Amino acid sequence: MLLKIQHVSEYTYDHPVAYALQRIRLTPQSGRSQKVHDWTINYHGASREVSYLDGFGNITELVRHERNAADMSISVGGTVETFDVAGVAGEDRGPTPLWTWLRQTVLTTPGASINALAAEFTGPGDRLGMLHQLLDTVHARIRFVVGATDAKTDAETALNAAVGVCQDHTHVFVSAARLVGIPARYVSGYLMLNEVTDQAASHAWAEAHVDGLGWVGFDAANGVSPDERYVRLATGLDYRDAAPISGIRHGAGAERLAVVINVEQ
Repeated sequence: MLLKIQHVSEYTYDHPVAYALQRIRLTPQSGRSQKVHDWTINYHGASREVSYLDGFGNITELVRHERNAADMSISVGGTVETFDVAGVAGEDRGPTPLWTWLRQTVLTTPGASINALAAEFTGPGDRLGMLHQLLDTVHARIRFVVGATDAKTDAETALNAAVGVCQDHTHVFVSAARLVGIPARYVSGYLMLNEVTDQAASHAWAEAHVDGLGWVGFDAANGVSPDERYVRLATGLDYRDAAPISGIRHGAGAERLAVVINVEQ
């Protein structure tokens, strides 16, 4: 499937910002499940300082706002050909050792609820089948509710509340998978929705490593494995490692962000 993607993020401030620096992970890379045909990033009110591969192999850019700017925008887009590989992304030769993906973070640290969840899937057996059962369980226990959580919500809190968004489903899944000894990682990207063209946020799902297959995707928010509707952007231990846009700023006043994402065939 050939997908056309446009993603615009517009920032406005009550008062001009003296200094701001953004970390951008908005460049997809070709792999087993996708081939990037063309891709561009444009900045208004900001300039690129440096471009590099981060410790997880993600294409990353640092962008500095123009001094005392009252607004800034990031516009990315291009065409990506995707393939239905039944969620199997396969092995990769990234810079991160496999054992790194067993490490929990502040956002994935398990509490009593996630420990109890993981205990349902301990013991010998078919690891791939177990992961699909975990996918179904997380999907059933966390109701998708926009605005119920935020970027700082950790996996244990989301599971206890039983509500959240794709970020929360993914954190709970990777936390439980790591508890039973399966390397798991957070994936950010885009998803083409059948009934919706314009979206207000990107998507997230998990990948777990299965011997003989490599990395396998699990979208617990939708209860499915990724197919040709998905475009991968970045991976990390949690949301903070793979966030499409993150940064810091100095200056008084509130920040407003408007996001429009268009993904269509």
